[in-house]
Amino acid sequence: MMENAEYQKAQNREIRLGKAEGLDVSVYSRPEFNWLQMEQLRMGLKDRVDVSLYANPAYSYETMRQVRLSLYSSMDILPYVERGFVDDDLEEIRLALQGGVALDKWLVDGMCAPQIHEIRIGLCEQIDVSAYANPGYNWMQMQEIRLGLEKKLDVSLYASRLYSHFQMREIRLGLEAGLDVSSYCGLIHSAMDMRERRCQLTGVTAGEAPGPENKAEKGQGRNPFYDPYRKKEFTISIEDNGNRAYAYIPWLPGNVVTEEDIFYDLERRGIVFGIRREAISEMIDKRRMNEKVLIAEGIPARRGKDGWFEFFVRLDLPRIPAPLPDGGVDYVNIEAFEMVEENEKIAVYHPAGEGTDGTNIYGETIHGEAGTDQKRLRGEGFVIAPDGVTYISRLNGKFEYTAGRIIITNMMIVREDVTAVTGKLEVDGSVYVVGSVYSGGYIRASGDIVIEHNVEAARLIAGGNIMIKKGSCSRGDCFIDAGGEVSGSFFEAANINAGGNVRANYIMKSNINTLGRVIVSGSKGMLLGGRTCAAKGVDTYNLGNKNHLRTLLETGKTGLYEEKLAAYTAARERIINDITALKREWEKLLSDPSARERIPEELRRKVEATVEARNRELAEIDAEASKLVNMTEQAMKNPVCVRGKAYEGSIIVINDIKYALPGQVDRVAFRLRNKKVVMVSM
Repeated sequence: MMENAEYQKAQNREIRLGKAEGLDVSVYSRPEFNWLQMEQLRMGLKDRVDVSLYANPAYSYETMRQVRLSLYSSMDILPYVERGFVDDDLEEIRLALQGGVALDKWLVDGMCAPQIHEIRIGLCEQIDVSAYANPGYNWMQMQEIRLGLEKKLDVSLYASRLYSHFQMREIRLGLEAGLDVSSYCGLIHSAMDMRERRCQLTGVTAGEAPGPENKAEKGQGRNPFYDPYRKKEFTISIEDNGNRAYAYIPWLPGNVVTEEDIFYDLERRGIVFGIRREAISEMIDKRRMNEKVLIAEGIPARRGKDGWFEFFVRLDLPRIPAPLPDGGVDYVNIEAFEMVEENEKIAVYHPAGEGTDGTNIYGETIHGEAGTDQKRLRGEGFVIAPDGVTYISRLNGKFEYTAGRIIITNMMIVREDVTAVTGKLEVDGSVYVVGSVYSGGYIRASGDIVIEHNVEAARLIAGGNIMIKKGSCSRGDCFIDAGGEVSGSFFEAANINAGGNVRANYIMKSNINTLGRVIVSGSKGMLLGGRTCAAKGVDTYNLGNKNHLRTLLETGKTGLYEEKLAAYTAARERIINDITALKREWEKLLSDPSARERIPEELRRKVEATVEARNRELAEIDAEASKLVNMTEQAMKNPVCVRGKAYEGSIIVINDIKYALPGQVDRVAFRLRNKKVVMVSM
């Protein structure tokens, strides 16, 4: 489960935390829960509440939070969830239930949180909310009616849904000032008209701050420019998964928001941590309107550092040789491998670090995720010290690190030329010849073969790669067989069989068979004469020459490709026959009741393990065969690429379909279309 790619790291963290706390994480260890939902379920399990009541992926994080908080007070808000109330709506309902407020009578499906808030505040103030507890009013209209009821005004004069909340406010302020509002209390008057008329009645010019003589200001000890009944419109948005709160005050005529308004709304929302009081003061003092201002910020949890390996051998040896000025490849100066000695320390693992807990703006602890530990390195030729983190070479040999595996193999270093006099060299490992291999030289290695200089009439056989740094020149009596790649500066009259690519700066009059691709680099690079059979295609700069020397290229389903597929098919049939024979004998044994009772349990397990192992072999063979077919078909999109000149005398065969080049062409690719080989300009 923990390694399932479907899970995000944050989800895995919640699962690990739950396990560390001894909780039943099966309740929430499902990919449809995001990490915030998982956190609410984990917190509920930790506090021993019935999380099954809200373990529903359709519930948002905030809805889950409100249900969880209600369970602490033995309240049931799930009926409201079923009615469609969510998030802030539920918070208002929960606060009402917690305060013993009879909200249900006035609660109508579809009401938003601010509307519910106005009804709840009115009930808490013990006023008759029937005057405005109607979803036909928006929350700002509700607020104006509630404020009028609190002042014991005749709200019937403006409690009409046809009035905007701006108009309601002007009528309410007039009533509070003891004015006769009948002169402007009508729908034909706009809010601005109402304000002008009200200011005329109070003796104050519209837009001017009321003086001390104004009844609304007398005896209040406030700044004469302060109007407690002006607009107080602002929004507080929560972002970054509850780690930040932003305030936004829109610019509206008469909109005056105070610090107390901001702090009240923060308290109402349960935001108690990381409040930036200076930012709030600056926002109000400098009237930063139409601007999003950060007013609360939690401390983010910090993830621990991932585990890592410190290597004491070079991993940056260039796998690709350096380019030459003409675009060719410098095979001479490449460092092909790294050597290590027995008992040499090659790597040390540094475990992952613990995370640092944080706190969100609600005051809740956010657990810091621990770093991810890496798996132990696998491979061969090394041991792990008793401390469990130090990797030590077990032998003198060649060091390789690929795909997270360390491979240290025995390597014989030959510090002289290899000739017929030297005799056959057969090594279980790799061979590095500091000199050259001359006539009669013979090297067989289970690993790689690296020749520092030249190869003439010799035979090289390797289970891995073969690299001849300067190149090979013979009269057709040089034989090179490699399970992997073959590379060198040049090959003349060589016979090459390879499981991987064949690379050089030029190839002349050679016979090549490879399951990979033949790549000839550089502006002087040339593939000339001989026969080249490459299952995955050919990429060369020049092909053939002006003398029209016959140069044959075969790509796609070559003879070697067919042989390999046939070998896979034969191996598959052998395994199927072995499995069938084993099952037949086993069923025959089980058909005898008396014999079945005497079969040891260990034998039964061995038979099952054998069948399973053979099935795995079968799957591996199928995978290898499919990989060969798919990669070859993919390579057939550009089977033969000539980046320079292709000359008459060159013959291209793609999937047994032949094409003879009639004349010289430049920069072309040869492809198969409608069972014909065609040229395409590059």
